[in-house]
Amino acid sequence: METIRLKFKERLLSVDGVSFFCVFGRDGITDDKIEGDWKTPIGTFPIRKIYYRKDKIPNLEAQIECIPLSPDDAWCDDIKKEEYNTFIKLPFEGSYENLWRDDDMYDIIIVLGCNDEPILKGKGSAIFIHIAKENMEYTKGCLAIKKEDMLTLVKNITLNSEIEIS
Repeated sequence: METIRLKFKERLLSVDGVSFFCVFGRDGITDDKIEGDWKTPIGTFPIRKIYYRKDKIPNLEAQIECIPLSPDDAWCDDIKKEEYNTFIKLPFEGSYENLWRDDDMYDIIIVLGCNDEPILKGKGSAIFIHIAKENMEYTKGCLAIKKEDMLTLVKNITLNSEIEIS
């Protein structure tokens, strides 16, 4: 199993000897993730799925199936809902993260298997690797890399890849 490592102090996401500068949660990393804490969880997480904007990236090269997003796609972050920490369709009665954005952040989303087997309410939702903002601003808890680095990463990962955050 291929492990992709993020070393928090170095702020590098490394795979096969290639490293990408990576941003993470504004308030650092934690081994006790709580919904809304702006921290990135520590641990080793499998790759679950890749979603992307086919209208912006028509020919995404990847070793695994990439699922096109549509304007009604979202991710539930509402701890009161049964759908917490799952992909949902809009409209939805409750809190959610819209996956169809006006900016480029979610043009490619790698979903990490974090708090999903089993899902524990309030222990974090929507932990992704996504495209960083141009200013490389911190995230709410996800990992983010430059778009060109994301295109390289997506080409090289498989469903056997794991992300280790330490």
